[in-house]
Amino acid sequence: MKNQYRGTGASSRLQNELSQRRSFLLTLVAIIPGMMMVMINSTAMNVAIPSLTSDFGVSFDTLQWVITGYMLAMSVTIPLAGWFSDRFGSAKAYIITIIFFVIGSLLCAMAQNPLQLTVYRIIQGFGGGMVQPIGMAMVFRLAPDNMKGRVMGMLGIPMLLAPASGPVLSGWLLESIGWQWIFLINLPLGMITVYLGTRYLLKANSLKPSRSSYDKPSLDLVGLFLAPVAFVLLALSINMDASQWFLWLLGGVSVILLIWLWFHEIRHPHPLLALQAFRKVSFRRGVFVSWIQYIALNGSLVFIPQYLQNFKGYSPFQAGLVMSMLAITSGLLMPISGRLFDKVGIRPLACLGLGTISLALLLLSQIGQNIGGGLTGGIVGLLGIGMGLCMMSLNTYILESAPSDLISRVTPLTSASSNLVIPIAIAGLSNFLAIRANVRITMVGGNTPLAEMKAYSDTFLLAACIALSGALFSLLLKSNRHFK
Repeated sequence: MKNQYRGTGASSRLQNELSQRRSFLLTLVAIIPGMMMVMINSTAMNVAIPSLTSDFGVSFDTLQWVITGYMLAMSVTIPLAGWFSDRFGSAKAYIITIIFFVIGSLLCAMAQNPLQLTVYRIIQGFGGGMVQPIGMAMVFRLAPDNMKGRVMGMLGIPMLLAPASGPVLSGWLLESIGWQWIFLINLPLGMITVYLGTRYLLKANSLKPSRSSYDKPSLDLVGLFLAPVAFVLLALSINMDASQWFLWLLGGVSVILLIWLWFHEIRHPHPLLALQAFRKVSFRRGVFVSWIQYIALNGSLVFIPQYLQNFKGYSPFQAGLVMSMLAITSGLLMPISGRLFDKVGIRPLACLGLGTISLALLLLSQIGQNIGGGLTGGIVGLLGIGMGLCMMSLNTYILESAPSDLISRVTPLTSASSNLVIPIAIAGLSNFLAIRANVRITMVGGNTPLAEMKAYSDTFLLAACIALSGALFSLLLKSNRHFK
């Protein structure tokens, strides 16, 4: 009889585990499509701008605000994601933001002129800005404690496939149907996401608002003002084409507002952004290494297609094929790095990943006219290997380092910080590229093409040194088991 009871108990536990695993997989299926939809749409517009300038009969500078306005709208709403999740529950907040994004997409498809399209893209960005931080927080919160690294690694695959497939999908839609379908395709995807969300996400108890959330102040109004305004002014100072003094003024005001935001948020009992998490040494170090990764990797990724097309004679399609190696190799490595994170912790993965990124950038700085496309693609693939080893592992480490009750506020914080660091990194490396080009022109006796090619090599070398410094600093990171 005892054996029978044991067998029945074991069978019951197995069924319970299978039921929990099935429930978790269904919640992932409900979360990931919405995140992918927003990321695909963000990258698809980069390809559509030339066609839109022709259809609307306006200049590229005018249509550039279709992208800039969308990014600024996302910068405004990202800080709100944590409060929105706490107030209404992550599941309900996620569904609402998806609906808002879909409504904006429908309006964009109906736009009759550039002004309407820009306004509707801003509406779309208000919803899209909160989708990723809310979705990331939900996945982390729902993942079992012993599988967080593995789950976050698996999440990295669609997050990389989305930006890689966006330009391809956009090009196909532009050639076969029309630019409106870049937005109309979001309607069925959004409806599917809303259906899955209402069916599976709303049932999860951990995604519902806690009773204490209704006892908290409604909103940090000062933080709500400071964060969006500071982010928008900084983004404008980096992206606008205006007089030098005006850009410096915008940048200076944004820095002052950011400092004010910092002191306000760390003293506020219920801040909009969880800056209190920076009090933990592990969190500070993890975020700092992540910033170095963004500077070295995302800052240099902008220049690789330009380098290939300007000095290697590649067509845009050929350059795109080379860059696809980044998504392929990083996508293959992310599940592996997730499993390794659960076993060995962050230090070896961050050090090896950033070291690999440094090596790949060093090799890129040495390529010349005689290097073939296969070898160039291999180097870009090596860059993806480094990215696959450390990117999602660092994100998981940062979330594990933060207080568990602040997870919904930490993901908007990390998203907002990356939105600040990446454009600053691109602007800084662009200025370095311009400076080195002027220096190289003098060194090579006025040969401008050769000087510019050497300047790109210098820029990749600088990015390699930044990545190497990150690899060395990552040795200070400790497994969360040591401080939890």
